[in-house]
Amino acid sequence: MRARRLWSAGVLLLVALANRAGAQMPAPKQELRLVVQADLGDVTISRHIFGHFAEHLGRCIYGGFWIQDKSGNWTYNEAVIEALRRIKVPNLRWPGGCFADYYHWRDGIGPRAQRPPMVNVVWGGVTEDNSFGTHEYMELVRRLGAEPLIVGNVGSGTVAEMAEWWEYLNHPGGSSLAELRRKNGHPEPFGVRYWGIGNESWGCGGNMSPEYYCDLLKRYATFLRPMGEVKPFIIAVGPGGEDYRWTEVVMREAGRHIAALDFHYYTINGTWEKKGSATQFGEAEWFELMQRALHIDELLTRYSAIMDHYDPRNRVALMVGEWGTWHEVEPGTNPAFLYQQNTLRDALVAALHLNLFIKHAERVRIANIAQTVNVLQAMVLTQDGKVVTTPTYHVFDMYAVHQDAVRLPIHLDAGVYRYGEAQIPAVSAAASKDASGRTHLTLVNLDPREGRTIRAEFRGRSFSRAKGRILTAPAMNAHNTFDAPNAVKPAEFTGMRFEGQELVIDLPAKSVVALELE
Repeated sequence: MRARRLWSAGVLLLVALANRAGAQMPAPKQELRLVVQADLGDVTISRHIFGHFAEHLGRCIYGGFWIQDKSGNWTYNEAVIEALRRIKVPNLRWPGGCFADYYHWRDGIGPRAQRPPMVNVVWGGVTEDNSFGTHEYMELVRRLGAEPLIVGNVGSGTVAEMAEWWEYLNHPGGSSLAELRRKNGHPEPFGVRYWGIGNESWGCGGNMSPEYYCDLLKRYATFLRPMGEVKPFIIAVGPGGEDYRWTEVVMREAGRHIAALDFHYYTINGTWEKKGSATQFGEAEWFELMQRALHIDELLTRYSAIMDHYDPRNRVALMVGEWGTWHEVEPGTNPAFLYQQNTLRDALVAALHLNLFIKHAERVRIANIAQTVNVLQAMVLTQDGKVVTTPTYHVFDMYAVHQDAVRLPIHLDAGVYRYGEAQIPAVSAAASKDASGRTHLTLVNLDPREGRTIRAEFRGRSFSRAKGRILTAPAMNAHNTFDAPNAVKPAEFTGMRFEGQELVIDLPAKSVVALELE
């Protein structure tokens, strides 16, 4: 009895001391289990799910990739290209987006001084001089080491116009269009395979019904003939958000004519009419964004199920041609230019998406984050000759190890992140084995307040060494600026240790961690 009274008094004393100091007793970290089947896996993670998007929008092309020198001549932004080469950009989707269905390719070839200007009626009504066209784009992707992915004009174009663009790019020689290409400085065919037939035809691309679009799709596809060794990889307009009927109709009516279905999904706070700020937010907005980002898992599952019904051999890829966060523009900027900052929160959303694309790698074989420079969830921001990389850029750098690697099966106890009465999984993960036999593990902790301890078991292989990098910051809204370009950047991660055959990982709050095991 006396011992019990002494024990109770001790507990009360500890509580009183903690309260007097204004402190809370720290809650123990959730300990979660992860099993990685390190000797299994038969699905290759396509490098193309790490693709990017460059639309004629705001300062993505003009003022981003394409800048004027001191003499007023247009040239490539070498600093941007150098930065993007480091993250191994696999493909670059161009010229849009909504802009694609207004773009007429012949206006963007030939001597630049003779090209007719155009008004970008979709994005701000600005005048473009068409100095950036087909040849400039093809040179850009060559410099990036990326593959071209072109979206053709269905909304205001014609079958003949698209077929002639295809021939201009790909005919090996002997046609008038191949001769025109040679005259414009490129005797050899460009070898473009990836080809989108329209963009968002259910909306800005024409407000079409799926049945009407399918008729157009089959007609346009008929006239994209193989040329030389190049065969078209035809990409159909897919759904936006939750549109299961569009998916059903396109797969039923035109699935045999296509190689991919292009699905678009943006993650926002608030509503489309009144989105939240990119940098001014609290945990409520943080939680909402993570919750909405996680919803893409359900969408990919449901769209894959529809495609499985019409394409049981898994021939048609599910492409996520536009994805990422969409916030209100930065104060004082043109609202039509969609220029937004990019915080640690955006980086976690990106890492979560990439883990989920890897989870669905059987179907998801192409994806393009929107957009590459100065627009929406950009990799790079530019201003007055300066270039700053964003937290999202660093995620793509950390995840490049998964490109063309073999996905390893995992089982994760994801834990729970609670906010108010709602809850979501706390942790996301993906694992792969690259061509050199190295095993890679990427982890995301969505909880901005609490860390998690992961006990990882690797079956089929033994490891004795691990190294890693971490992306995190003290504040949820931490971001890089031109005055402080390294506020959020990866650092060496040492928060792991081997205990027998298990790797114990102390995963901090609001963090992305990438590990390599040997």
